[in-house]
Amino acid sequence: MPFRPFAPHEFAWFKSSYSGANATECVECAYADDGTLVRDSKRTDGPALRVSGETWRSFINALTRGSLG
Repeated sequence: MPFRPFAPHEFAWFKSSYSGANATECVECAYADDGTLVRDSKRTDGPALRVSGETWRSFINALTRGSLG
């Protein structure tokens, strides 16, 4: 996947509804044209990881099946 710099404010970031209001160990996600962005919710100005749509779907499916651990 080619690298394209981005500004965090370009995206609508969200957390899982399972995170709760006082959760301290969360990640935020945002959908981009070329994949999904993931960042630490406590460091919103920090780096974000960009993964392809296919990789993100595989990850979510594995979570749903409970096959990650």
